[in-house]
Amino acid sequence: MSGRIPREFIDELLVRVDIVDLIDSHVPLKKTGSNYVARCPFHAEKTPSFSVNRKKQFFHCFGCGASGNAISFLMDFSHLDFVEAVEDLAGFAGLEVPRESITYLPEQKKEDLTSLYTLMEQIAAFYVEQLRSSDGGKKAVEYLKKRGVSGDCASDFMLGYAPDEWKTLALRFNPELLLKAGLLVDKEGGQPYDRFRGRIMFPIRDKRARIIGFGGRVLDDSLPKYLNSPETSLFHKGKEVYGLYELLEKNTKPQRILIVEGYMDVIALAQFGIHYAVAALGTATSQAHLDLLFRFSSELVFCFDGDKAGKEAAWRAMEPAFSSLKDGRQIRIMLLPQNHDPDSLVREEGIDGFISRVQTAETLSEYFFGHFSKELNLSELEGRAQLASKAKPYLEKLPESIFKEMMLARLKELSGWASLDVLENAATLASKQNPRRYPRPDKKQHQDKGRLSSARMAIALLVQNPRLAEILEQREIDWNELEFSGADLFKNILQTIVDKNPANVAVLTECYRDTAEERSIKALALLDSQVPDDKIDTVFGDSLDRLLTQSREAILARLLDKSKTEGLDAQEKELLRKMLTVKSLVQNNRNL
Repeated sequence: MSGRIPREFIDELLVRVDIVDLIDSHVPLKKTGSNYVARCPFHAEKTPSFSVNRKKQFFHCFGCGASGNAISFLMDFSHLDFVEAVEDLAGFAGLEVPRESITYLPEQKKEDLTSLYTLMEQIAAFYVEQLRSSDGGKKAVEYLKKRGVSGDCASDFMLGYAPDEWKTLALRFNPELLLKAGLLVDKEGGQPYDRFRGRIMFPIRDKRARIIGFGGRVLDDSLPKYLNSPETSLFHKGKEVYGLYELLEKNTKPQRILIVEGYMDVIALAQFGIHYAVAALGTATSQAHLDLLFRFSSELVFCFDGDKAGKEAAWRAMEPAFSSLKDGRQIRIMLLPQNHDPDSLVREEGIDGFISRVQTAETLSEYFFGHFSKELNLSELEGRAQLASKAKPYLEKLPESIFKEMMLARLKELSGWASLDVLENAATLASKQNPRRYPRPDKKQHQDKGRLSSARMAIALLVQNPRLAEILEQREIDWNELEFSGADLFKNILQTIVDKNPANVAVLTECYRDTAEERSIKALALLDSQVPDDKIDTVFGDSLDRLLTQSREAILARLLDKSKTEGLDAQEKELLRKMLTVKSLVQNNRNL
């Protein structure tokens, strides 16, 4: 397994890659003044509001608010996680991604992974060729035709056939790599043999189009009906879903994603033009699955069979569902009629009927409380007590949000349990203490009316020009004596610059990724100070002088007021004496 990516490499990458060149390779940009503009790739618009600034190495959309550096752009545009975005950015720059060694894990060389990915592509192509030309493949084609799968659909999903032989792969490919890829089974005391035999093969591709594993289905009723690749260095079934790559090929921003139970469900729906279905890979849907899918759509719909097993599977999905819900995300539950799967239902009711079921599926809240209402007698005290006891552990898993407050309020309403006030109050308090979860619209999102305050000007210029920290180092400033709105953030930014030595604003903002200060830092990075480049040092110095003067006057006024009412301790008297001396010196300098 790989170690962490060194922070120094990430910083170097952000300095080396020009964000204008990167974004222009994905979204054609047009130069306008000092910026480059385009129609935003993250929301529909008719006039360009997406702006890229080469000096700041930052992008910002004045329409939807998306903003960030080169890594942020790749994460949003290509739906990548942080590590994947760094790897893609390194590829764009022609660099290898170094890894910090982790002594307690075996080292996984990048060459090994590359060889495995290449092998998986070769195996998939071999299976496709077997489907087309072998005798067993012809039987598989007949089966697929009976299931209504067209040649185009089979090609889209790269369907293949594994010959019903024990050593087909071992005789054609590297046995050592086949074992690492999970395509051979190594029985102790015996010869390795092919894991997949006599099955229709479903390549499992990650969102970057790489084949990471396979699923195989028998052509008759023998068991196991489905067989999946084991866990390997490429394949982790608890983190991947089938059909996501194919879904994103059709639509990178689906309105919703339908989670079904099997490979053939995904393919059957795609055959009818419903291209937004995925399936878990032989395991229950996990929180990792949901977090992955929520990166592409804000609405997920679970689709389960209406039999006992399907209902039990739907309820098992509640725990990861509650842990993944945040404001802006929605989950629905769709239970199919008895004796139907997605394939049979869409054939019986037609595309419009099936889609209507998807769109009107129960919301998570309706399904959750409806489940208990059917199971418990809520007209009795005992039933309401059981409701509170059974529902409360699920609701506690919800992240602090407006949705959690409303769910707790609904539980209180149904159960009549007054003690829920404690939980409700805690959720409400958390929302007030952490306003980042509930961002309010900024009326001055991309234009400020009037003149910037000295504090905002100084902090914005420092964020946008980290080199200005040198001016601060040249001054003897007692940071404990500073009192102004934003002083803590100002000191935090300065300390980060001293510790990390960021080369530009893009690198500095990267230091604040996923921190409490990230939103503020981005806003300051985007702020138009309207200061010419040749005046930045002067304006920063003047703003700093005004801040220091305002801060000293505030402290002096506070100490003088306290000396008249409560009296001062020895430390405060010394500070007052110092402040009066400084004020006298400043006044004398002005008189000269």
